[in-house]
Amino acid sequence: MSQTLSFLCISTYFKGEAFLKACKEAGNTVYLLTYEKLADHPWPREAVDEFFYLPSQDNSSQNLDVMINGLAHIMRSHQIDRVVAMDDFDVEKAALVRETFRIPGMGQTTARFFRDKLAMRMRAAADGIRVPAFSSLFHDETITDFLRNTEAPWLIKPRSEASATGIKKVHSLDEAWQVIHSLGDLRHTFLIEQFKPGRVFHVDSLSQNGKTIFTRASQYLATPMDVAHGGGVFRTAILPFDSDEARNLYELNDAVLKAFRMQSSASHSEYIRGDHDGEYYFLETSSRVGGANIAELVEISSGINLWAEWAKLESAMARNEPYELPAVQHHYAGLIISLARQPWPNTDCFTDSEIEWRMNKEHHVGFIVQSPDRERVLQLLDNYMERIYQEYHASAPVPDKPTN
Repeated sequence: MSQTLSFLCISTYFKGEAFLKACKEAGNTVYLLTYEKLADHPWPREAVDEFFYLPSQDNSSQNLDVMINGLAHIMRSHQIDRVVAMDDFDVEKAALVRETFRIPGMGQTTARFFRDKLAMRMRAAADGIRVPAFSSLFHDETITDFLRNTEAPWLIKPRSEASATGIKKVHSLDEAWQVIHSLGDLRHTFLIEQFKPGRVFHVDSLSQNGKTIFTRASQYLATPMDVAHGGGVFRTAILPFDSDEARNLYELNDAVLKAFRMQSSASHSEYIRGDHDGEYYFLETSSRVGGANIAELVEISSGINLWAEWAKLESAMARNEPYELPAVQHHYAGLIISLARQPWPNTDCFTDSEIEWRMNKEHHVGFIVQSPDRERVLQLLDNYMERIYQEYHASAPVPDKPTN
């Protein structure tokens, strides 16, 4: 009979329900450490043996101290065998817990490669992986040299935020320095990067023992940055399965995960193919399932629920048992999401048989469509974008902190 193990799942945003259910179904004891303001959210309570709460979502020294001190007391009566972070912002928390209590898994040094955009770029560049030209914001002369030796525009971005949160686009040396100075004592937590237009992709994977066992590549038709800063409609679609583009991305993704010492986890990585040279560049990666309903897109395309399979993989690895990925399907699928001006938009007028998923979230409208024909998927996304702009679309300023 398999040993019963105790998993501490950390999720200070409301996500990962399928992971919790699959982890419990695998015969584990499941503890959830979450943000106290999420206590009343519809977590799958039947899958969680006990809840613990943090007063804040952030990774400040004060909040991390509260977490470690609280867990030290909890662990006097609770065994914890594995720790899993279910959001980008919890990767640091989980790594600190593992290091402090000597629990197997990703430690703080490796976790940096999946959280800190500066560490990502430095590690990728050191391994010969193309990255956009970048600089830290530590040393004035180095920054000025960077600005003089690269072409505008540039992006000034937080090292540890997700998606497009907190990014500023600047077009001159003076504007760059104005933004840098405005950061004050937080300046060292940002980096600057040359912006080159191109096609942006995301690759969603599962890794086991340092090898990628599942990968799906997609192209953003409207990037998170375009949507956040331009008020657009978010769209992404699965790439042709047998295309050179998909194969190149799989190869690059494998190289990145190997360089970053990925062992066994889900990952979500982003790349750009520059319009100026046709080459692929690494943008960022993360040790978690992609957000913005990308997990649902991947499942409708492949039949693989990334959250559930990640839980089964973690459980098998912890027990030193074999893990077998389910049969992978190959359907083309596309995702479209927009803010809506209506509180609960009525989408009954969208009746196409290809619709596999509808968004049910206040002030949002969204769909996932599936078809054996990728051109049909793109046609539907284009059609839906026009209809959403006309009948539903709303926009809002990009937040300083992510909301999900």
